[in-house]
Amino acid sequence: MHQTHHSTGRPATPVPAEPHGAGSPTTVRVTVPASTGNVGPGFDSLGLALDHCDSLQVTRIERGLEFELSGEGAHDVPRTAEHLVVRAMQAAFDAAGAGALPPLRITAHNVIPHGRGMGSSASAVVAGVLAGNALLPEDARLGADEVLQVCSRLEGHPDNVAPTLLGGLTISWEENGHFHSVPVRAHPDVVPVVAVPDFEVATSVARGLLPDSVAHHTAAVNAGRAALLVAALGERPELLLPATFDLLHQPYRAQAMAPSHDLVTRLRERGHAALISGAGPTVLVLAHGEDAARAATEAIAEITGDPAASAASHRGAPVTWRSLVLRVPTEGARVETSTQ
Repeated sequence: MHQTHHSTGRPATPVPAEPHGAGSPTTVRVTVPASTGNVGPGFDSLGLALDHCDSLQVTRIERGLEFELSGEGAHDVPRTAEHLVVRAMQAAFDAAGAGALPPLRITAHNVIPHGRGMGSSASAVVAGVLAGNALLPEDARLGADEVLQVCSRLEGHPDNVAPTLLGGLTISWEENGHFHSVPVRAHPDVVPVVAVPDFEVATSVARGLLPDSVAHHTAAVNAGRAALLVAALGERPELLLPATFDLLHQPYRAQAMAPSHDLVTRLRERGHAALISGAGPTVLVLAHGEDAARAATEAIAEITGDPAASAASHRGAPVTWRSLVLRVPTEGARVETSTQ
């Protein structure tokens, strides 16, 4: 028997699996998109899904915990119960009061780069929680809001997990310890272009550079631009350049990722809506249409190809950049299950 369920704006609800330890092995496959947080002035609130997807397959086995890992970061992650996907699966079981995970084989292929501001950890968390949820009996399975809460608690905030779960643009907030996210359809002419450098910046380092307070005027400017950005992404992509102006976090983080900051500055001078993706150091351009996306790609190549440019070196070492033209997926994570 093989059944497939796709997400429709809410976290996918997979086919019921037999209680763990009973019957034939069940295989769960999850595909999760990358994401970018902050999105210019939308610090800690806006998230955008990116169609650059990691894949996970979880298969019941007789005993133990096995791993088959490939792609980005495959050699740097633990092959134990400390693996983030396994911890996320266990968190889903814990939230459902379902006890310990059954013996499993974890097969994962990652294309989302680690430590670059494209939501790799959020994608792992979402993949694990949805896979764990798929292994639960139907009457124990978590609902969409519970999935969001478990993912957000694991990640620390919903900014990246929400677009990974829901697709498109998401606006997230926390109220009395409860996380909320509202999906917004992104205009089909918005084309994300990412420039990914070969160096990493830890999110904790980037966050540690932020001041404890900012001037009232700075906050007012950012609030206005964040509101404008929702309109630009949803209905008025011609306004993306002014809508992505930020004073709240990017200027303070520049010292940790000087090449990225230089690339953003020079792209914006040329009229491209460039910003730091998440906590960086990836640079994101929100292009208005395919022609603008091609022009942005060409500009990135020209700027980063200049050996004298600040974007070409980081702490004395040359920087290699790779560019990807992506899209904003209308759907989030997808779950498939098969039982034999």
